[in-house]
Amino acid sequence: MGLVYSEPACQSAYDGDVHLLYKLLLHDSSHLNVHDRHNGDTPLIAACRHGNLRAVQYLLDNGADVQLTNEKQRTCLHYVSKRSFSLMDYLMITLLMPIMLLGYFLLRQKQRQSVSLMKAVLSSNINVDAVDYKGNTALHYVCQMKSHRLVPLLLTRNADTNVQNNDGETPLDIATRLKFKKIVHMLKKTQ
Repeated sequence: MGLVYSEPACQSAYDGDVHLLYKLLLHDSSHLNVHDRHNGDTPLIAACRHGNLRAVQYLLDNGADVQLTNEKQRTCLHYVSKRSFSLMDYLMITLLMPIMLLGYFLLRQKQRQSVSLMKAVLSSNINVDAVDYKGNTALHYVCQMKSHRLVPLLLTRNADTNVQNNDGETPLDIATRLKFKKIVHMLKKTQ
């Protein structure tokens, strides 16, 4: 079960259907940065929401605008930063963990996919310090999600560690409050 979009380009990007995206863009290039009527997502945002690396890469290669935001003022980078494991992922990892460490390998594969998705988006001219309607940057979200593999990627792009969200918290404040020591150490090292 997932999102249903009114725009075919957004739906095909969310579903990871690169072939349909190709057909849509071939027919009408305005589909590349179209906004969905319901939530304002673009195809790139939709692909990032669902973690479809091939669709993200295809859209970036064709010049999708990474600066566009949806109704929540979120860019595609916000959604890459907010990605977490689905309930199904957790169930599979938990069930397969005792069976020859299959759960561990599934977990590592999901983590590598998140890193690849983040690297793909960061390879563009994305504004890493863009704030959404809550005042959060991508760095705020990776700190909330305890994504210690993604924090260094944002820091290498000079993400501002001092941006305060609407609650007055910086990414360091969030990591400190949640007691994510490794992330706290990374953030303090850059200051």
